[in-house]
Amino acid sequence: MTKTHITIELCKSVSQNTMVDHLGIEFIEVTPNSISAKMPVDKRTLQPLGLLHGGASVALAETLGSIASMLYLDVNRQYPVGVAINASHIKSVADGYVYGTAKPLHIGRKTHVWEIKIVDEDNDMICVSRLTTMIMDKTS
Repeated sequence: MTKTHITIELCKSVSQNTMVDHLGIEFIEVTPNSISAKMPVDKRTLQPLGLLHGGASVALAETLGSIASMLYLDVNRQYPVGVAINASHIKSVADGYVYGTAKPLHIGRKTHVWEIKIVDEDNDMICVSRLTTMIMDKTS
């Protein structure tokens, strides 16, 4: 059960002047158990061969999973930190947008595990990733 409701506006606000902002990641949906965003495939996210850089896909995945963990936290007392991520790059894409959605696989007291699927504009799978976040307590 979620403890806080993260809004699209909050996602935009905390992402200003960060890599999320630089890559052009835009949050498009927040539900009680998932979060989705889109990312442009352009000069910011391409590798030298003109294809979406795998690191850009991983940046999108970690962004989504980390913010999704906040749905389950009292953000005044706790915060998530990514501790492990893997990604399988399935198909290349050279332009347009990719869309990522993070959904929980495990929500524990000290760790969360997220599956993040990234698709292209035709809904073809581009990348599937798994992120583990550690839940940290804020100190006074």
